[in-house]
Formats: sequence, C-alpha cells, structure tokens
Amino acid sequence: MYIYEKDNIIFLMMGTSALISRNFIIGKLFNQKWMLERAKRNYPLRIDEDKINDISAKLSRKIKEIHRCSDLERLRGLEGQAATYYNQGFNVMILQQQADFYFYSRSRRPPKDKINALLSFAYTLLANDTAAALETVGLDAYVGFMHQDRPGRVSLALDMMEELRGIVADRFVISMINRKEVTAKDFIEKENGSVILTDEARKNFLQKWQKKKQESLKHPFLGETISWGLVPYAQALLLARFLRGDLDEYPPFLWK
Repeated sequence: MYIYEKDNIIFLMMGTSALISRNFIIGKLFNQKWMLERAKRNYPLRIDEDKINDISAKLSRKIKEIHRCSDLERLRGLEGQAATYYNQGFNVMILQQQADFYFYSRSRRPPKDKINALLSFAYTLLANDTAAALETVGLDAYVGFMHQDRPGRVSLALDMMEELRGIVADRFVISMINRKEVTAKDFIEKENGSVILTDEARKNFLQKWQKKKQESLKHPFLGETISWGLVPYAQALLLARFLRGDLDEYPPFLWK
C-alpha cells in the first residue's frame, strides 16, 4: 500500500482509493436519478415518463453493481456505462429552447455547442469551489483517488465534484435554459468551431451562480441547514474526517 502524507493527512492510495471512489460514484448516480425522477414528478404532462422510468431503473441497477464493486478500474467502467444512461435522459429535462440547447454528447476543450459551453463553464466553477474547499480543510486538491494525478490538475477536486456535478452544475444549467435566462444570442462561435459565452452572458451566469450558492438547504447527512455554496466545504470536511479515522466511511452527498 502506498501512503502519501501531507500536513498530517494520510492518504491510503489503493484499497481506500476504491472505497472512496465508489462512494463518489454512488453519490453521482443517486443524484442524477433524483433529478430525472424529480423532473417526471414536476412536469408529468411534458416529460416522457416511460423513458425516465427506463433510465431510472438502469441507474438503480448500476448503483447496486457499484455497491458490490471494490476494483477501481471496474468502478470507472461502471461509471462510464451509467453516464451513457444519464446522457440519454438529459434532453428530457430541457423543456424550453430544445432546438438551441439539444444535448448530443459531451464535448470539451473546446465545447462544440451551446449546451456544452454552459456545462463546461459550470463545471469549471464547481471544480474551483471544490478545490478551495479541500484546501481549506487541509487536503491536497491535486492528489486524487479516481482521477489520475497530472501537473496542475486538481484531481481530488474533480473526484469529489462528481457527486455534485449533476445536482449542482447540470441542474443549474438546465434551470437557466428552462427559465430562458440564457438564449441562443448569448453565444459566439469561433473560427476553430468552439462555442463560448459572450462577456455579458458570462457575467449574468456568474451572478446567478453566486445567487444560487446563497440559497439554503438541509444537509442530508449532517442534518444542518447550510447554503448550497457550503456543500463542497461540508463534503471536504467529511472526507477529511474519514481520512483521519473519525468516520467509518465517506458519506457522499445524497440529495433527497
């Protein structure tokens, strides 16, 4: 077992990597499933119920598989399969401006369409928030369990934000589209085929992101009322407590 120690925090990089990664992925799939089912409940006359039920059932089966898995490479494969299911349901949740914001597949570096431009921006903001939270509690954001370490890459932040990616970033983007707080005119297509937000649209996005972070919720594990902006910090704190031996396992953020 390889042990990496920094600032008295001990990272157990093999068996523990799989254990923590498993909980990150379970949190991710649980929250994605919740989003799909919530959309079905909120908009029963506008949602393809059969499609949502099918995807939800597939995600449930995948969660059970992941619960039984302790191999890191196998976990990555199961996560990839689940991502395919979730992506098939992404467009079902977009109720307005479907032609302008249809999700075909994930593209990044650079994003090739409007929906990917929004997702990339939201993921960048979430990664920055998560990295800052990890550093605040004394964890090295650059030493990951699931994402491989690369120079300049906040691997642990990318790991931990997986469980928040859907419930925070995707949901925020979908909400902006459905409320028409962002429209097709807010984008620029560059010569290399990449699509980016205009400066004014980025400013608007950031303002609404900060406003969302101020909204409150009851943390599902801690049972305390906090702001959405503190969710990455709460999860970073729980991860640090697990790594120090104060918790039996890392409790992922399971939104209900």
